[in-house]
Amino acid sequence: MAPRSQGTSKRSDSAGDAPDTVRNACARSAAPPASGPLPATTGWLLRGKDGRLTAYAPVADGVLRWTERRPGGPDWTGPETLAAPGLLPYLSVARSTEGYVHLVGVRKRPRADGPAETDLVHAVQFQTGRPLRDWASLGNPHGKDRDKGERIGMPSAVLDRTGSVHLFVRNANGGLSAKNQSTTGRWQPWGGATPEETLTGEAAAATTDGGVVDLLVPADGAVVRWLREKPDARLERADEEPGAVDIAPGTLTAERTGPGRLTRFWRAEADGKVRAWRPGTPPTGLGGPGSGPVALLRTPVDGHDCTILAHRGPDGRPYIAAYPTEDEAAGLHWTPSGTPCTGAPALALDGAGRVVLAAFDEDGGLRVARQKEEPGLALAAWRTV
Repeated sequence: MAPRSQGTSKRSDSAGDAPDTVRNACARSAAPPASGPLPATTGWLLRGKDGRLTAYAPVADGVLRWTERRPGGPDWTGPETLAAPGLLPYLSVARSTEGYVHLVGVRKRPRADGPAETDLVHAVQFQTGRPLRDWASLGNPHGKDRDKGERIGMPSAVLDRTGSVHLFVRNANGGLSAKNQSTTGRWQPWGGATPEETLTGEAAAATTDGGVVDLLVPADGAVVRWLREKPDARLERADEEPGAVDIAPGTLTAERTGPGRLTRFWRAEADGKVRAWRPGTPPTGLGGPGSGPVALLRTPVDGHDCTILAHRGPDGRPYIAAYPTEDEAAGLHWTPSGTPCTGAPALALDGAGRVVLAAFDEDGGLRVARQKEEPGLALAAWRTV
């Protein structure tokens, strides 16, 4: 279905129909290579080198993209369709220090003689609003075995200090498959690791401020953690892991919260509430029942180092909360904002340094709320793009 025609954010909240593809993707209604619904995607709102924000919506057979007309808004262009026939509506999105945006997804192409041909694909946007480089196939860790290839998980991609992509995906054997670029940009052969445990969830990679790749993957009765200390190093099993915690599928996210430190967040499957964890500490409950992954942003608020969280709450509305970074004991209060959304919301700082909360409404339209020019974290009224 064709996307909504280009326009600005001056339309009312009761604007006309949005593409069904956006609504379906954000509602996680498509089927992944393995059985079960696709996880929601967060991290889809990014600021470019020129200060403009870009929003990416993974849809069947491509990506929709909205771009701010100028840093700080309020007007946007889009959505533009970035076609990718066969692409599933899920993306792993990573941005380099130069502002290059890397998109990694799974592509499925039906075959008359058996299982679909499934491969990982990668594209790069070098400048805000400019065309993507062509989608390039990264193959499949199972090679020509289409039956196994169809059962891989969803990818998680991060960038190291050299700007090279590191890609991780759960394979059909219950192990981890990995692929990365060299410093010249050339993709290396598939590798990975095979733990004693059988991996059951999606890989969730992040990098510390020192460039260490830190990877968590849910498994039977455990959460497995690997580290890659240097860009060309092997994956090594970490000494410290969260333990036997229950993690709702597709909800692992991370934020840099200190020198060489990441704080991991997930939603417990038992009660749907948010947990936070760092090595050396037990998981901490942060309340906030809801669904999907938690969007994260570390930024000063009134001069205090804070971690801001946003997610889809139990009534379907975006909820936002904040607390002093790494001080989970201080507690936090989840505040609803706006009308019900689909998928997972996203957070970013705009070109003026304001916090921006973005979400897709139930009609598939992009909506944004910006931090007010006043003390605290109050948000101005939502605007429909």
